[in-house]
Amino acid sequence: MQELTTDADFRDAYAVMRELRTGLSLEAYLALLEPMRREGYRLIALRDQGEIMALAGIILLTNFYDGRHIYVYDLVTRSDARSRGYGERLLTHVEDLARAEGCTHVTLSSGMQRVDAHRFYESRMGYTRASYVFRKALD
Repeated sequence: MQELTTDADFRDAYAVMRELRTGLSLEAYLALLEPMRREGYRLIALRDQGEIMALAGIILLTNFYDGRHIYVYDLVTRSDARSRGYGERLLTHVEDLARAEGCTHVTLSSGMQRVDAHRFYESRMGYTRASYVFRKALD
């Protein structure tokens, strides 16, 4: 596991992140990453033989319903490397980070269309579906 911190690391991670955030250009990714990191966003990579196989974009937050927790904004395994345990190892690492930070939860949301991901979270990793996320795009 490696927390990415350099521009070279972030550029290296873009191809994997784009598998999850398909509409994100390299320029937009880099431009958004800068303010996100100032707000506490961290990008964790799992590498195998030097290549990024999976990414987790996380932030440490506190709120009334989850207390102190790590929120997982992005969790993606390279499409040609799925079902090899990379996602499980990465999410377990995030859970370990949360424990070390004194968190009571790890929270994530996932698009309704990602049925395979939901099965992984619930059946394999023991996550409970608690709610849906609602949002409205503003003009």
